[in-house]
Amino acid sequence: MLDLALHAQRGPVSLADISERQGISLSYLEQLFAKLRRGNLVSSVRGPGGGYQLSRDMKGIQVAQVIDAVNESVDATRCQGLGDCHAGDTCLTHHLWCDLSDRIHEFLSGISLADLVTRREVQEVAQRQDQRRCAGQPTMPDKPVLEKIETSAVD
Repeated sequence: MLDLALHAQRGPVSLADISERQGISLSYLEQLFAKLRRGNLVSSVRGPGGGYQLSRDMKGIQVAQVIDAVNESVDATRCQGLGDCHAGDTCLTHHLWCDLSDRIHEFLSGISLADLVTRREVQEVAQRQDQRRCAGQPTMPDKPVLEKIETSAVD
């Protein structure tokens, strides 16, 4: 979603472009974006030049909404909040971890995509990714960047 927000001014963004820049499999992105579309966070544009776009202004999309839409969790408990963490019963620290989970969700509810887009470090990373993509270099950090070595024969 942040990649989409960063490139929104250029029109719809293809999942293939996001996949390449972020090193996320295309099939996984398709699954995530189906959920984001059902959550009314993105809309799809068909046809040539199509792709996805934010369904509303990025100031109105909170990080917590994105996480909730794709059914991810910021749960810090080992029991997924069920309270069966200690042999079927609630452990001593269960409520502490539940409170932390609530605080994380609350924190992420206060951050919009627009807030992230304006951060200097986010802009720097996005610029680096775009430059690598334009240069044809892989953007995945675990893959080595191979450079051309030019040689010439000397008589």
